[in-house]
Amino acid sequence: MFYLPNEDAALSCTSAFKAKLSSMSISQSFVSQCMNGSNDFVVKPSSCGGIVTMKDWMEKVGPNSLLDSSCTGDLAGLTRCSLCLDAGLKVNTYLVSLNPNVTNDKCFYFTAIYAAAIVSEFGPEDSRTAACVLALPLANKASRSRHLSRGTSKWDKKRKQDALHQGYVTSVKSQILPNTGAKWFQGDEEFINEAEIISKIRHRNLLPLRGFCVTSDNLNGKGRYLVYDFMPNGSLDDHLFNVGTKRLSWPQRKNIILDVAKGLAYLHYGIKPSIYHRDIKATNILLDMDMKARVADFGLAKQIKEGQTHLTTRVAGTYGYLAPEYALYGQLTEKSDVYSFGIMILEIMSGRRVLDASNSSALLVTDWAWTMVKSRNVEGVFDVSIKDEGPKRVMERFVHVGILCAHVMVALRPTIEDALRMLEGDIDIPRLPDRPLPLGFESLESLSLHSDRFRDISVSSSSNSLSRYIQK
Repeated sequence: MFYLPNEDAALSCTSAFKAKLSSMSISQSFVSQCMNGSNDFVVKPSSCGGIVTMKDWMEKVGPNSLLDSSCTGDLAGLTRCSLCLDAGLKVNTYLVSLNPNVTNDKCFYFTAIYAAAIVSEFGPEDSRTAACVLALPLANKASRSRHLSRGTSKWDKKRKQDALHQGYVTSVKSQILPNTGAKWFQGDEEFINEAEIISKIRHRNLLPLRGFCVTSDNLNGKGRYLVYDFMPNGSLDDHLFNVGTKRLSWPQRKNIILDVAKGLAYLHYGIKPSIYHRDIKATNILLDMDMKARVADFGLAKQIKEGQTHLTTRVAGTYGYLAPEYALYGQLTEKSDVYSFGIMILEIMSGRRVLDASNSSALLVTDWAWTMVKSRNVEGVFDVSIKDEGPKRVMERFVHVGILCAHVMVALRPTIEDALRMLEGDIDIPRLPDRPLPLGFESLESLSLHSDRFRDISVSSSSNSLSRYIQK
């Protein structure tokens, strides 16, 4: 049975627990924080989908649930414990769905009890199992130490509540990363490694990372959060494409483009080894109170090894912004970010999205801009709100650099340093090379779906902000 059979048994148990606390000189008030009374431990068929015994559990959940495969072995490591936590949240969500009118937490407790007492071969008294699953930092007998085991549970018993939902904090370990000032609140090893790289970046055109954490809740599962300074003017996307938002002036657009170029130049050449952002787009460019641009969201960033010229990696990013050689073959270089930057320049200059997902025959903004320039109508690329604002030659130069940066041929794209010098007028722009036949949205999606290198590619719709993910 998951709980005690009757009230007498529950009363006897809680009385014995209080006596044990007294013998340890622990305040009796501690009991009231953990339990509302002995009735809490009396079995009730209505507690969680009719489950009372192990037989009931097997009928409802089965012997081969995610818990059975994820909560075995040594749960001391962050990765193993995270897998167990994720499995527990999913099983709990399933159990709650069997009895949606019940609002208590019994299903969560049933799940934890099953994981610790049945699945774990070490049992609930093992310090590793207790710390991970039951949130009980037991003394480690094997070490003969009276110190509590490091950290607390990923099945943390103390819930974070707000008006919308209850969150389960996955860990409360907190430390300062060396030489960064960014704090580690609760996270898995892969996420921490990635965030540690990002937290070392400091540049006026890059958004500094203040901290990060991982949380989970019954409804949404695990969420990873990056903590940045608040940017009061939102994202570049807000100002370019949101109806009703005041349009950006030409000086603002020019400065934003230059700011982003400087931020990317720092990532590529200002630090060693270089970092490739992999997701340069309007939604990831944030604007501070002075409308200065900050490159943000380094969730996909990759740091290369010293001496490397490229990486072959799984593809991640956003349709339209991905360089063709990266999208199709997983070949990631500094020129991959340059391609995305070129797309962004053309979006800023034209006020037109990279592609219109509502129109299957829509051209990429690069092909459209190239057609306009080839027909000697470069002014047709300019957003109508800035046509008469700036010097035409300078605005034309920005369009030309955008087209050059977003060329499909890697060798024909400039480095970000050269692109910045072209934008600032320090070096001449080479003659624009011809482009292959334009790619429509339909063709682009077809290429991606049939490429064995594609993984987790976000498709951003122009009619809404939803994204979906294409996986192999």
